[in-house]
Amino acid sequence: MYLDHFGLQEPPFRITPHTEFFFDGANRGATLDALAYAITHDEGIVKVSGEVGSGKTMLCRVLMERLPENTTIIYLANPSLSREDILYAIADELHIELADNARTSHVLRALQNHLITSFSEGRRAVLLIDEAHAMPADTLEEIRLLSNLEANRHKLLQIVLFGQPELNDILARADMRQLKERITHNFDLEPLVRNDIASYLDFRMRAAGYRGPSVFTEAALKMIAKTSLGLTRRINILADKSLLAAFASGSHQISIKEARAAIRDSEFSPATYPHKKNSTPLRRSTALAIAALVIAAITLVGITWLVATRQDVATNQTVSAAAPISALPIKKDATNAPIYPAPSTPSKTPATTPYPLTQARLASAEHWLQQTANDRWFIQLWTTDVTQQAEIERFLEKASEYDQDNQLRVYLSSLSGKPRYGIIYGDYPTREAALKAKKLLPDMLAKNNPYPRQVIRLR
Repeated sequence: MYLDHFGLQEPPFRITPHTEFFFDGANRGATLDALAYAITHDEGIVKVSGEVGSGKTMLCRVLMERLPENTTIIYLANPSLSREDILYAIADELHIELADNARTSHVLRALQNHLITSFSEGRRAVLLIDEAHAMPADTLEEIRLLSNLEANRHKLLQIVLFGQPELNDILARADMRQLKERITHNFDLEPLVRNDIASYLDFRMRAAGYRGPSVFTEAALKMIAKTSLGLTRRINILADKSLLAAFASGSHQISIKEARAAIRDSEFSPATYPHKKNSTPLRRSTALAIAALVIAAITLVGITWLVATRQDVATNQTVSAAAPISALPIKKDATNAPIYPAPSTPSKTPATTPYPLTQARLASAEHWLQQTANDRWFIQLWTTDVTQQAEIERFLEKASEYDQDNQLRVYLSSLSGKPRYGIIYGDYPTREAALKAKKLLPDMLAKNNPYPRQVIRLR
């Protein structure tokens, strides 16, 4: 609406990640370089933590573009996976053919064989897990076991965990000690300070085509910095609403008036960080120095982004896999199987009542689950925290345009330890049928990397 008014070619402050708008200031660029080096030259697990809206997903997307071409990237954006489901999800991302109702041990063996073949061809697999703090403890343990997969003393799967500071609390638990010891690199995304915010806003405006002087006054910057808490998502929302307010009033500058209007309209929670650390100059200088040393090391030893170890794995393999993972085989329901309760009544009730569309889809899922056998399949579209009520409703409003047969459903689960909504689609007799249907999904439904799941996983 305000693009022509400010001479913009595209919206500068979208909250969805667009890698061409990646801001490498505020230590983001140095962090990206160090992160890429750690992934391609080390064999431990890497962890990236940051507050909600600090830019973790953007960093992850840019990282995916910066990794070498001989890297196979597996991206998991759905954290509420059981330890069995995560193996299926990884196999699906790697396009590994699996038999319906395959046992977990068979899935693990197929995954291991695929990674060995890939390694022998000079490729390295990297598993990027977003929202790792929401994963169940058993699934995090499965991640540790996956990190054991080796061939000729080389790791077959490099793992990167992206999560909120709660992930650090989880890893500090005694039962997570073994996983924590596997983490060799830790990166923290600090909130932006006021000077960073000014540079960030100017960068985004110019990346979108703006060519004039800075549109944000000092007073507006101060107010945006205070309200946003330095979180890029909040900054984007406030900046976007401020531009809209300026357009409505015919102004080409964002003053404190427009900033206040944006803040009133946003209705942010006044909560502050329980885990927030002071972003001192010394800490930032140290981080930059470490990143500089990493980059210098790359130059000195003259190595490329990835060392392609093309050893004859096929003839001389020494595979050191994780201990066999025990799991019961999935049994097909009898025709007179008992009716199972839908997971729409978790141990913890969400603090707020779901919006109308969400309520309707929850009821649809409950009715469907009461009549559906365990061996049926569906497509998992998305999972998110129950606090994201408005975002869920907006997603459903858009997704409903493509749901002509009422196959869109919502369930509520506490599998990860706290209530989360899952949005699912379809009802299929086999995994193969679900995979075929997934390929036909419109972009709106496929944007969050959907994957097939079996109904028994919701019981």
